[in-house]
Amino acid sequence: MIWQFSWLLLAATVRAASLSLQSPRFTISASDATQLRSDTLSLTRKPEPLTLGATDILKLTFQITESDEGKGVQPHQTFLRFYDKESGEEGIQPVRVTPGGKAKFELNMMRPPASIPPTTHNPLEVSLILGSFVHAPAQYDLFDLYIPASQTPAEHPDEASFRVLPAIKHTFRPEQKSPPQFISAVFAAAVLSPWLVLIGLWSKVGVKVPNLFSLSIMPFTALLGAFEVLLVWYWVDLKLGQVLLYGGILAIPTVFAGKQALYATGEWRAGRK
Repeated sequence: MIWQFSWLLLAATVRAASLSLQSPRFTISASDATQLRSDTLSLTRKPEPLTLGATDILKLTFQITESDEGKGVQPHQTFLRFYDKESGEEGIQPVRVTPGGKAKFELNMMRPPASIPPTTHNPLEVSLILGSFVHAPAQYDLFDLYIPASQTPAEHPDEASFRVLPAIKHTFRPEQKSPPQFISAVFAAAVLSPWLVLIGLWSKVGVKVPNLFSLSIMPFTALLGAFEVLLVWYWVDLKLGQVLLYGGILAIPTVFAGKQALYATGEWRAGRK
């Protein structure tokens, strides 16, 4: 019961404690420190809209206090909100507050902060937002502010890389026309003519291979023929890896068959068989 009562008492205390704004005041001055306008802000009614030129400076001062005791406090978060009602753009600017609750904000239009949203001819609604762990949050509408319209930002060097590009239209060359059949026949005859000459010369000289079908030569000849079939198969269907695999398998018996064929040929030439 004691703990429950303590929590209820703490909750009531926190709920009762709230933040208030004391002595809010703004001053508008020119670049040469000439004071153009200065007035105290009312928390119940906005003043006439404030207008800043391209070189003007706005200074805003106030103190944050507890509503009950009037003691200056430092909230955990203090922001100025710049809101364009027409475009919906907004910017949040943190404000530094001393432990005694005093705060000062300066807006120099010659060096405006990045938190100011893009502006046109519409005013910005400026409000103060206070947040605290031990006090109820508070928001105060301070004034409407006219500032010079924003300039068009400079183009980023990489912006062109993210623009929409025109659709890619592929242009294909027309199909290649086949040459006339007569030209094809002439070139085919030119390719086959060496073979015709070779066959003609063989018919004159005579080809003698008396031991071609012997048991010592025939395996080697058959394996060489298998290599030729493998190359034709590769041209038609096989892949390079398959050709290397099958060729490696054929190479082993071909080496031994070739060695046996060479040995038999040497025996025949020596007249031993």
